[in-house]
Amino acid sequence: MGYLHMTVISSPAEARQVLQLQDTVFANRPAPTAVKYLSYDRADMAFANYGPFWRQMRKLCVMKLFSRRRVESWDSIRDEVNSMTRVVSTSTGLSVNIGELVFGLATNIIYRAAFGTCSDGRKDELLKIMHEFSKLFVEFNIADFIPWLGWADLKGLNTRIVKARASLDNFIDSIIDDHIKRKKANYSDEGDSDMVDELLAFYGEETKVNDSDDLQNALRLTRDNIKAIIMDVMFGGTETVASGIEWAMAELIKRPGDLKRVQQELANVVGLHRKVEETDIEKLTYLKCCIKETLRLHPPIPLLIHEAVEDATINHYYIPAKSRVIVNVWAIGRDKNSWEDPKAFNPSRFLKEGVADFKGGNFEFLPFGSGRRSCPGMQLGLYAFEMALANLLHCFNWELPDGMKPSEVDMDDVFGLTAPKATRLVAVPTPRLLCQLY
Repeated sequence: MGYLHMTVISSPAEARQVLQLQDTVFANRPAPTAVKYLSYDRADMAFANYGPFWRQMRKLCVMKLFSRRRVESWDSIRDEVNSMTRVVSTSTGLSVNIGELVFGLATNIIYRAAFGTCSDGRKDELLKIMHEFSKLFVEFNIADFIPWLGWADLKGLNTRIVKARASLDNFIDSIIDDHIKRKKANYSDEGDSDMVDELLAFYGEETKVNDSDDLQNALRLTRDNIKAIIMDVMFGGTETVASGIEWAMAELIKRPGDLKRVQQELANVVGLHRKVEETDIEKLTYLKCCIKETLRLHPPIPLLIHEAVEDATINHYYIPAKSRVIVNVWAIGRDKNSWEDPKAFNPSRFLKEGVADFKGGNFEFLPFGSGRRSCPGMQLGLYAFEMALANLLHCFNWELPDGMKPSEVDMDDVFGLTAPKATRLVAVPTPRLLCQLY
């Protein structure tokens, strides 16, 4: 495509070559013009080139931001799911836009985890910024393919990119300044710690990175690093989680038999006198199968984009250095050589022993990627997915509005970073539990 070499990987065997056997060769991610500028010249983890800086940034995310020991993030999920069920309970018998509902849930969870609150009145401002970022990330820019034509900028992308980053600067700079003031005022309350607080513990005038095992001594973050990481968190944790929940609800409402089976399991394990709690999740085998089947058909990130660090060969195909290599997770999840009746939603397939898990070791099933570039927030995202879906299905029965038949549910998706549903799912809830949802 223009001056770029591009290769698409659409089978498990070739995906294993890229993500495991030759993972150091394909460990980089390409950064088009928009991505490079909006990520503060790869100051984040998602687009930083593989090396000491990236390794320490990933360690920071895994050990600090998304760690199970960081209880604030996990508490925010439980609190926001409870709040969501209370909102739905006030709309029983009325049509509920499930897509908007779960997007609001995911946004509240991530905003609260990142900034310590979701009620500061500025959330809508950040959502507008993120929406523009999302469009710019996938916008075709001829300069990325034919560099000498970049001067023309016929679509005005450069102006939009500069304006978008300036908006993010203004938004997050004020939040960082507030946190620094609190820190200087000796404000200390571990219960109120958020991701910005965690990142400021590594804040310094300039970035210093080495491969020391001591993260505190190995990494110093600039203000641009903090802003870029927050951008990663907001993108990685909002639409991906929300889209997954909406797809799962759509698939189950479209198939009343599977919906009834999940709800019967919930009644057997949890009972009808309380909501689903964290300790229940591991016992909900069929619910977990439904989530896996949703992730197979509707992976959070359909295309994993990598870049060759050096010349390489995959199955006798020559891949020059700097080539873009796209792992088509969407196609791999529907590969007829790996899956029986691959286009059908069949959660029972995951009840069989030996069927793929999603932690990255089975290359026919890669919803969170694999290897060095796999999703560091997988456990946190899965927990939000499981808790939200379990409580929506357990607390309420769901019917389609206006006599609509399950076969009429629109299952088309939209091109983008996450391939969400083309039309929002709307359904009518009625109470299912024998208690009030306080």
